[in-house]
Amino acid sequence: MQLPPSSFSLRPVTAVLGPTNTGKTFYALERMSAHASGMIGLPLRLLAREVYDKMVARKGAQAVALVTGEEKVIPRSARYFVCTVEAMPLEREVSFLAIDEVQLAADPERGRVFTDRLLYARGRDETLLLGSDTMRGILSKLIPDIGFVSRERFSHLEHVGYKKVTRLPRRSAVVAFSADNVYAIAELIRRQRGGAAVVMGALSPRTRNAQAALYNEGEVDYLVATDAIGMGLNMDIDHVAFAGARKFDGRASRHLTPAEVAQIAGRAGRHVKDGTWGPTADCPGFPDELIEQVETHRFDPVTHLQWRNDRLHFGSLPALLRSLEQPPPRRELVRARMGDDEEALRRLSSRHDIRDLAKGGAALKLLWEVCQVPDFRKVTPDQHAVMLGEVYHQLLDQGRIREEFVARQLSRLTSTEGDVDALSTRIAHVRTWTYLSHRPGWIERGSHWQDEARRIEDTLSDALHEKLTARFVDRRTSVLLKRLKDDAPLLAGVTEDGEVIVEGEFVGRLLGFQFILDPRAEGPHAKSVRFAALKALRPELAARAAQLASAKPDEFTLTDHGTVTWRGSEVARLSKGPQPLRPDFRLVAVEHLPAGALPAIEDRLRDWIADRVEGLAGPLVALQKAVNRGGEGEGVLTPGARGVAFRLIENFGAISRRQIASEVKALEQAERAKLRDLGVRFGEYTIFLPALLKPAPAQFLALLWSLWTDTPVGTHPAPKAGATSIEADEAVPHALYYAYGYRPSGERAVRIDMLERLAQEIRKAREDAGKQGFEASSRMMSLVGVSGEPFEGVLKSLGYKKDTVTRPVEAKPAPEAQAPQGETPPADAASAQTVATDPAVQDAPNQQPPAEPVPDVGPMTEEQADEASPPAGTPSEPEAPQTSAPAAEAPHAAPTEAAPVEESLAEGQADAEPQTKAEAETETETVTLWRWAPPQRQPRGQRSGKPQGKGQRSDRSDGRQDQRGPRKGKGKGPGGPRKGGDKGPRTYSSAPPRREKKADPDSPFAVLASLKDD
Repeated sequence: MQLPPSSFSLRPVTAVLGPTNTGKTFYALERMSAHASGMIGLPLRLLAREVYDKMVARKGAQAVALVTGEEKVIPRSARYFVCTVEAMPLEREVSFLAIDEVQLAADPERGRVFTDRLLYARGRDETLLLGSDTMRGILSKLIPDIGFVSRERFSHLEHVGYKKVTRLPRRSAVVAFSADNVYAIAELIRRQRGGAAVVMGALSPRTRNAQAALYNEGEVDYLVATDAIGMGLNMDIDHVAFAGARKFDGRASRHLTPAEVAQIAGRAGRHVKDGTWGPTADCPGFPDELIEQVETHRFDPVTHLQWRNDRLHFGSLPALLRSLEQPPPRRELVRARMGDDEEALRRLSSRHDIRDLAKGGAALKLLWEVCQVPDFRKVTPDQHAVMLGEVYHQLLDQGRIREEFVARQLSRLTSTEGDVDALSTRIAHVRTWTYLSHRPGWIERGSHWQDEARRIEDTLSDALHEKLTARFVDRRTSVLLKRLKDDAPLLAGVTEDGEVIVEGEFVGRLLGFQFILDPRAEGPHAKSVRFAALKALRPELAARAAQLASAKPDEFTLTDHGTVTWRGSEVARLSKGPQPLRPDFRLVAVEHLPAGALPAIEDRLRDWIADRVEGLAGPLVALQKAVNRGGEGEGVLTPGARGVAFRLIENFGAISRRQIASEVKALEQAERAKLRDLGVRFGEYTIFLPALLKPAPAQFLALLWSLWTDTPVGTHPAPKAGATSIEADEAVPHALYYAYGYRPSGERAVRIDMLERLAQEIRKAREDAGKQGFEASSRMMSLVGVSGEPFEGVLKSLGYKKDTVTRPVEAKPAPEAQAPQGETPPADAASAQTVATDPAVQDAPNQQPPAEPVPDVGPMTEEQADEASPPAGTPSEPEAPQTSAPAAEAPHAAPTEAAPVEESLAEGQADAEPQTKAEAETETETVTLWRWAPPQRQPRGQRSGKPQGKGQRSDRSDGRQDQRGPRKGKGKGPGGPRKGGDKGPRTYSSAPPRREKKADPDSPFAVLASLKDD
C-alpha cells in the first residue's frame, strides 16, 4: 500500500543525520540564513526560544517570527519562522524548511505530528530533516530521492560509572523524570554543594531562560533537569548523571531506550570538549551492552513511525470519528494511540447538548478545533472536557469567548504568592488562555488578551524563578566560592546594625570583633563562607581595632557580670588580678585582629578598667594608697591603722567590728582620726566606708569579690537597689553580703548603715527606759523594713532577749513606741523598706519613706562606740570569712553582736515585795520588753571538754579554737568582773594588762552605769 501521490514532492529533501554534538542545528541555521525566507520546526518551545534568539541576532527582530502553541511573535515583515513542530504555519510558503529531531516520529505520544511534517512539509528550494542516524533506513523508504549527510560527533563521550549526588563534578547535569525527583535532588545539592538551577519542560520560557542563565553564567555549578535537555538545549555540561532509568511516556512507565539514553547523555561535552555520563542517586547501573551502544553511537534502526489520518471528514460526528480510526496506508507506519484531542472529542460527543450543536459542517469542524486545545493544566480528562465544552458553547452561541469570562479566569491567576508548585500550576492555566487568545477570531480584542496573558505569565515566571532560586540555590555560597576560586578581591561592608555583606550577600554579623556566621550557612561549605567573610573583613577589623585603641571612656560599659562592652559589643571580660582592687581581663574574639593592634587595645582597656575601679571604689582605692605609702609624717598611717585599713581592703570595704575588736581598741584617737579622714566609719557592729554602700559601688565591689574568690559571677543575685534588708540565703557567703553592704542578722541581711541607725535608736530607747528593757518601736522596724518575727530575729542576732512583763495601765508608754509581741506595727511604718533621708538610697527609684520620721540621734563618739561595741570574747556572731579564703568556707550561721551589759530585770522582780490586794485589782497590761542578755560563760578549762593551752580561747560559737591570742577585758562585760556576784570560777588571762581608756562621764552608758549602782 502506497501513500497518496499528494504526499510526495519533487522538491529536494536532505536528511542530516548523526549523534548529538555534531552541529546539526547550527548547520540548519546557517542554511536558513542563506535563503530569502525559511522555517524551522523544533521539538520544544524552550529550544524554539533559544533558536529564535540566535536568529534575531543574525537577521534582526523585525525579520524573525516565533510561533509556538502559546506564544506568537510575528512581525509584519517576518521572513524567518522559528516554530515548534506542532505550531508550524504550513500554509506559508518559504524557501527553506527544516524539521529537527525527526526520530521523534517514532515517539508514541508525539510521533504522529513529526511523521506528518516529514512526509508533507517542504521548502520551495531546500528541505532538511535533522535527526539520529537510526532514521536513515525508514526515510529512504518513505521519501524517494532523499539525500543523506552524515555528521560525526566533535567530542568523545565516556561512561564513568556511578557517582553519588554529593560527589558529582562541577558543571554536571542531573536528569530526573519527575518534578518531585527534580526538586528533591536540587534541594540535596543546595545543602551540600551550594545550589542548582532547575530546568523542566513545564517551565515557561522566561523562567527556563533565567534558570539556565544561573548555570551558564557560573552562579551555580549544577543543573537538575528533566529529559527536556536532551532535545537540543545547548548548555556547557561536562557530565550527565541519570537519577533514573525509567520515564512516564503519558500512558505508562517504561525503561529508556538506548537511543533515548544517548540523546540525553550526549548533552555532555560541547564542540571539541569531551564529556562523561553515568548513573547517580537511585538509578541502577546501565548494562554493558547499552553503554557500548551509547559510546559507539550504534543503535537499532527505527522501523515504524507513528501515524494518524489527517484527511478528516466533517459530515457528522460518526464520520469524523471513523476517519480518525482509519488505518495507516503503509506498513512502515503504525496507527498512533488516541491523543488528548481525540479523547476530548469522544467525551464531548457523549453529551446531548454537544451532539445537538455539532451535527456537521462548520459546527463540527469548530468542535474539532476546540478539542485540539492542549491540556496545559494536566488535569483529569473529564475536567479538561468540561472546560472545552464551555468554550465551544460560547463560540457557537456568541461567535466569541466572552471577555468577562476570560477576565474572570485570568484574574484568579495573578497572585504571586505560594510555593513553586502553586506558581507552576498558575502558569499552566495561563498558558491555556494564551493559546486561546492566539486563535484567530476566538476572543474579541485578541491582541489585548494576548498581551494580558503574556504579562501575567511573565510576572508569574519571574516569581517562579525567584522561588526556585531561593529554594534550590544558596546564592551566597555560590558567589563566594566562585570569587574564592578566582582568587579575586572580595567587596565587603558592614551596616550600622552589624550586618556583614560580602559581594552583595548577607553572610553574618560583626559584633565588636566577633564574627557570627549566618546560621543558614550550612553544609561542607560553611567553612569556606566563613573564610571568605573574614578575608573580606580584614580591613574593617583593622579599622575597628584602631578605633578601640583610641576610644573615649563613655564608649565603654561594664556589665554586672564583668563584661566590658564597646559600642554595645563585648570586647573583654574581667578576671582575677594580683590584688583585690586590680582585676585583670582577657580580650574576646580578637583572634582575627592584626597581631600588632593587640598591645594598644590592651593598654586602653587596662587604663579604662583602672579608672573604673577608682571611680566606683574610690574610697577603698584611697585607703589602699594610704596603706602602701611608707615612711613617717603627716598623712602616713601607723602600723596599727594600716592593719585595720588592710582588713577593710581585704573585705572590700566592710568588716564586722568583733573580727578586729582588738585591733580597733588598740588604736589611738589620732590613728582613728586619720582613718575617718579616709572615709572609714567605726560603727557599733561594723567598720565600713559609707560611700561604698550606694548601689553602683556595692554592685561593683561584689563583682570584685567574685573575681577575687574565684566565685562564678552572677551565681548569687544582687539585692534590689535601695532595699534596707533582704531575706538571708544560707547559700550566700557572708563575705559577699558585706561586699554588697549588708550584714547578716538572723534570717535577714540588713544594710550596714541601717543597722547602725537601728543601734542608735535602740541606744536612745535604752537611755529612756532606764533599768527596764526597751520596747521595739515602729521607728526601729522601719529602719530594717520588717516587723514581727523577722524583726525579732534581727534583735536576737544583736544579743537581745525578749521578755513579757505585766504592768499597770498607767505605766503604759506612748502608743507610738509600742510594738507588742505578736502584733504587727502599722502597715505604713512596718512595711517601709527604705528611709527617704538615707543618702545611700537617694538614687534608688520608687522608694517610700517610713510612716514616721526617724530622729537622727547623731553619730556616736569613739568612747560611745567602744562602750557599745561588744567585747572581743563575746560569741554573739560567727566571724564573716576572710575574703582571701574560698567562699565555700564562709560560715552560714546568722551573726549576732553583743551590747553593753545590763542588769537583769528578772532579778529585780525577784526581790520585789508581793502585791497587795489593792494592787492586784489595778488594771494591768502585758508588754514585750527587750533586754541585753549575754550568754553565760563556763570556766575556760571546761568549755571545750579538754584543757586549754595558754593563750588559747574557745569562746567561738562553733567550738573551734580561736588563735587570736589572750582575751583582754576591761572589767565589764562577760570577760570581766560581773555585777551581782560570781556566777562561777573565773580564769584570768596571763596577757599584760591593757592601758585603760577614760570613759566620757557624759555618755549615755555612763548614765546607765550610775543608775545600776543606785
